[in-house]
Amino acid sequence: MFPTRDIPSPSSLFSAYASMAASMMLVRSMANEIIPQPVRGFLLSTLRYYFKPHSDRLTLIIEENCGMSRNQVYDAAEVYLCTKISPNTERLKISKSPKEKNLMIRLEKGEKLIDLYDGVELKWRFVCAESEKSNPNDSQPRSEKRFFELTFLKKHKEQILNTYVPFFLERAKAIKDEERDLKMYTLNSSYAYHGVKWESINLEHPATFETLAMDPELKNSVIEDLDRFVKRKEFYKRVGRAWKRGYLLYGPPGTGKSSLIAAMANHLRFDVYDLQLANILRDSDLRKLLLATANRSILVIEDIDCSVELQDRRRVDGRKQSDVQLTLSGLLNFIDGLWSSCGDERIIVFTTNHKERLDPALLRPGRMDMHIHMSYCTSHGFKQLANTYLGIRGHHSLFSEIEGYLENTHVTPAQVAEELMKSDNADVALQGLIKLLKRKNIEGDDAAADAAADQKNAGIQKAKRQKLENKPRKSTRNTRAKSVIRRRKCL
Repeated sequence: MFPTRDIPSPSSLFSAYASMAASMMLVRSMANEIIPQPVRGFLLSTLRYYFKPHSDRLTLIIEENCGMSRNQVYDAAEVYLCTKISPNTERLKISKSPKEKNLMIRLEKGEKLIDLYDGVELKWRFVCAESEKSNPNDSQPRSEKRFFELTFLKKHKEQILNTYVPFFLERAKAIKDEERDLKMYTLNSSYAYHGVKWESINLEHPATFETLAMDPELKNSVIEDLDRFVKRKEFYKRVGRAWKRGYLLYGPPGTGKSSLIAAMANHLRFDVYDLQLANILRDSDLRKLLLATANRSILVIEDIDCSVELQDRRRVDGRKQSDVQLTLSGLLNFIDGLWSSCGDERIIVFTTNHKERLDPALLRPGRMDMHIHMSYCTSHGFKQLANTYLGIRGHHSLFSEIEGYLENTHVTPAQVAEELMKSDNADVALQGLIKLLKRKNIEGDDAAADAAADQKNAGIQKAKRQKLENKPRKSTRNTRAKSVIRRRKCL
């Protein structure tokens, strides 16, 4: 037990506390008057630095805006993290606009996620906070400040900044490309704006490489060429070429040229620009249209054999020939000249039913890099169509007969598809296709016979002409002598 005389009384304790508090307030007041605020802030931060326990973790703050513009890292993180939602997530925010096909899922404020990258644990946290008012007397409500916190061990700083951040930026870009609606652009027909411009609608063509009735080797070569093209940005830059690729699709009507273009667009997630040269008057319009096309797009000129005869265009929309200043050289410069380098990751596609009619200048490498022949339906194409339209994945008893006819009959994939659509019953549809092939085979034999007869007649006529040309002619001197003798007899 302590002696009671050693314990201070409550009144003495209160007096000591009051005296100490008054002294502290006096010192603080003197410090505020004597020491400038920047110096005080520096001293306080120094004290916090030495007395605060050091952490082995680093936190990156990813704010929503960079000044007046959006922060691309924030937008990418918002898209990327929606793919990392775990069962432990308690609150999510979902939305959907009328034009969107899928729900948009985002984190709610305060939610946390854990991501793993090359064995490194990264903790994400979405924060929403009210921003501070610059004017305390302002009655306007405070704006909301949103940002992501990314926390990880300090020793992984270089790895996160140099590899992880670029990784989720590219991943978010790929997700956006998959979610966005593809666009189909066409030219308007009004000249009220002193030229032409693009107008767009959603491209909802369902064609894919899986559904195309093409030769498997040709199909795979096209896919490999497209995939190689989109991955070679640095290669094109290193060799000094514009990052573009040209494809010529040629073959009879109905062989799937338009479907192949749609499949290319769906495979690459590229928008399609349908360029109709009949609506363009001047080379300058071509250049403006090229500048107005976006990167990662496919520029299509269908039936190019009918479009490049520019010198034969007499009138366009009531305009005189003198008003039409669209030239073949302008088209070539549009495809492969200096103006073609105004943009990246572009594909140019020409289609034609008659490749032999095209100017060789249009076909050389650098303009049309890959020539793709869209042929009549083959056995491979037929099996693909049977799988797509009738769901036949294996063999069918009628396949052998149909394949025998396809070897000697010219029929397009469009004609085969039309027959397969006429019935949901596979046997009925295939029997209808056999009838079509028999009819085509008979028509082909008749056409071949007519062609042979025409060729025979042409040969006879040619032989007669050659006989007449080779027949010896009488000399002009003998003819004149006989004429003089006749006149003398008449006299």
